[in-house]
Amino acid sequence: MIRDILRVSSRTILLHITFVICIGMAISYVIMSSPESPPVRSEQGMLDLTQDHIRTNPVKLEGEWTFYWHALLSPEDIRNRIEMGGQSDRYINIPGSWLGYRLDGQELTGEGFATFRLLIKLSEQDSNERLALRLPTIFHAYKLWVNGELLTAAGTVSQDKSDMTPQLATRLVFFQPKSDTVELVIQVSNFYHNRGGITKEIELGGSNVLTVQTKLNVATDMFITASLLVIGIYNLMLFLLRRQDRAPLYFGLFTLLFGIRSMLNGELMFTQFFPDFPWELQFKMEYLTLSLGGYIITKYFECIFPNYVSRWFRLGSRIATGLLCLVVVVTPALIYTRMLMLIGAVVVLHMAYLMVGLAKAAMQHMEGALIFLLVSVVALVTVINDFLYYNEWSPIGNTSPVGLLIFTIAQLILLSSRFTRAATNEVRIARELQEANDRLTDMNTNLEQLVKERTHALSTAHEDLHTSYEQLLRSEHGRKKLLAYITHDLRLPLSSMLGYVEAVKDMVKPERNEQYLKYIRDNTIRINHMIGELSYLSHLETGQVEYQMEPVHAAEFLRGFFEQYELVVLDAGLDFTLDIGKGDDQRADSPIIEIDEQRLEQALFNLVSNAMKFTSTGGRIRLALAVDETEDHPCVIISVQDSGMGIPPDQLEQIFDRNYRYDRPSTDMKVEGSGLGLAICREIVQAHGGIVQADSDGQTGSIFYISLPLYSKSRKVTA
Repeated sequence: MIRDILRVSSRTILLHITFVICIGMAISYVIMSSPESPPVRSEQGMLDLTQDHIRTNPVKLEGEWTFYWHALLSPEDIRNRIEMGGQSDRYINIPGSWLGYRLDGQELTGEGFATFRLLIKLSEQDSNERLALRLPTIFHAYKLWVNGELLTAAGTVSQDKSDMTPQLATRLVFFQPKSDTVELVIQVSNFYHNRGGITKEIELGGSNVLTVQTKLNVATDMFITASLLVIGIYNLMLFLLRRQDRAPLYFGLFTLLFGIRSMLNGELMFTQFFPDFPWELQFKMEYLTLSLGGYIITKYFECIFPNYVSRWFRLGSRIATGLLCLVVVVTPALIYTRMLMLIGAVVVLHMAYLMVGLAKAAMQHMEGALIFLLVSVVALVTVINDFLYYNEWSPIGNTSPVGLLIFTIAQLILLSSRFTRAATNEVRIARELQEANDRLTDMNTNLEQLVKERTHALSTAHEDLHTSYEQLLRSEHGRKKLLAYITHDLRLPLSSMLGYVEAVKDMVKPERNEQYLKYIRDNTIRINHMIGELSYLSHLETGQVEYQMEPVHAAEFLRGFFEQYELVVLDAGLDFTLDIGKGDDQRADSPIIEIDEQRLEQALFNLVSNAMKFTSTGGRIRLALAVDETEDHPCVIISVQDSGMGIPPDQLEQIFDRNYRYDRPSTDMKVEGSGLGLAICREIVQAHGGIVQADSDGQTGSIFYISLPLYSKSRKVTA
């Protein structure tokens, strides 16, 4: 109970924190969007800025501009017109469309063309500064002159619709005033939009200040757009992973659509990314997202709070949205742009209806209803402001992207909470169903379960018995092999020892008793050593020896072996040398092998020991390392070379057989040994996946080769 209370309290705290953050973001945006420039307005085409410092505090060029209707005049044309003293000038308030402007007793329509002119008086300091003009989108094509110089244009301005090319673009242009007076002349033509003219503020200020402001606006738009797009794609992926819940689908579509729409407003990032994109299609995309917004958010609301939307409202929403989308798709912009207020009314109606349902859900203490209601109010306020702004009824600019981002973040938290709760409930229900199913299975299949358990026990016992039987077979095979070795290999020395014992006992030659006893002692030690080697060899041959394999550097291994047995060889009166090639200086290039160091060291010592036995005092033993990469399976070759008596070439294939011994008649060297060392060496090397070979001409010593496969250098190596 306490855990549930804590869970509810923490969730409530999280929702309230989210709401406070969202409200804070909205207030911050409104504050940042509020006009910071002095409330200076132009009168009769003149703007006095002599008391202002626009290089640090940009101003919006609001007020009366000189207005020349149905005339595309250049600055020179205007000067000629003024000198000729024609009809008196007319003035129009900017920002504002010429739609509804009364001229000669009639109201103008949105279609047409005109020229706007504004004279600006600057302060002495500003007249020496580099200034900039920040131009919004002007419906629907324009040219701008500053002090008689054509600075920029958007689209193609013309008096005829067929020759005009519309374009949506924002501009930041720079100029250097030549005096304290700046003349702005703008030609505008529009035949494609409901409202023509300069409908948004033009800002004038220092180039550095306006550049920074423009970059900040672009960064803000990019952040909002990227956030909406990422959240939309993320929720669509959630729906693909769990299609039972359609809330992420509608929320993802809603966020994705308005993420695209945010690229079509503000700094017009879409136009910057795709400058040749058709403006008509761009306009249709913007109006389609508005038209679909109310319907998609209604579908999302139904998924979150079912049974709160009536059947009649769902039907009306579907019909109204379908008709609006159809009009936008099939009609030109001149027609569907007149429906902006109607589209806004439909969207606001959707949101108002949903907020009534949210209020009911909040009063019933449904989870998430309160935060949904609060952020919906924020989003609704920003959307209404945008509709008023685009109809020139609100001084605050484009706020809906921020409102939608706040709404989206709150909904993302709500969806994440629902998704987590649904996953937790699924796990809990699955666990409960499994427990119930287990209990039912236990009750209905007790006997069958008992049989299965007994069968499993018998099967386990059978497997254990089979494993024990195989181990016993290997042990018995090893025992028989060891017994055969002992019977065969110990018969001769034991018989010889028995003869000497009888000789001592019968006092055949008492003067040789001490010599006989020494011989018996030496043979006893040799037989004991032979028994140990025979036992080890039988274990090797029957696979009863475990190997601890690990990758090592061959050069490091060989150097350690050489240092360990160097004194042993030197004490025997032999010269002992080591040759490991590049591995001596370049550890990174040293070949790598996977070995059991203790076992391979034993095999290598058997070869060195064998070389010591057959090499006279003053001879030499050479230990070397080489790499053979010419074959399909590259390998490391360790060689042991001696300068001893050598091995007849016809016996090279027999020397690794158990009990092979070679005593050359012509030599006086007395070689002691069991003859098992080379056999043990072969078993160990073969267990490493390698081979051991010998080479000799029978006269000038022997060379023994151990070939081991290379180990991949990309794996971890133990030095």
